[in-house]
Amino acid sequence: MIARLEHEARGANPRFVVTDLSGDAAQLYERLYCARGEAENRIKEAQIDLFGRRASCHRFQGNQMRLLLAALAYTLMIQLRQVALKGTELEKACTATIRTKLLKIGAAVLRNTRRVRLLLASQHPLKEVFMVAARALAHALRPPGDALVKYPG
Repeated sequence: MIARLEHEARGANPRFVVTDLSGDAAQLYERLYCARGEAENRIKEAQIDLFGRRASCHRFQGNQMRLLLAALAYTLMIQLRQVALKGTELEKACTATIRTKLLKIGAAVLRNTRRVRLLLASQHPLKEVFMVAARALAHALRPPGDALVKYPG
């Protein structure tokens, strides 16, 4: 039996694991059981935060498409976190936090024949994080030998 006893601001937080696996208790808890819980958290993120459990269509193909889009959104969120948000305050944020605080913001879209411009609010609380992420993505996505896109500001 493995016991982990914590006391947080909200009160006691005891955890108990009963197992027949042999080995160091701390290693079993950290590497096996916490990893399993972390995997379940990622599944929950995909289902709840990215609408991966919505299967309300009457046809299989529609539900399959929704599930594939949720899986794609989750994959993009992982890449966004690893590539563009490294070193920022959202580096370890869950997908719901990234979606609501960084991506789900109001913007004016200006489009002409050569480019699309997004005008974001100047008082956005995470403006600097957004710009860091945009620059990191532009750098990661540019073709080899191509000049880096310059951003005003």
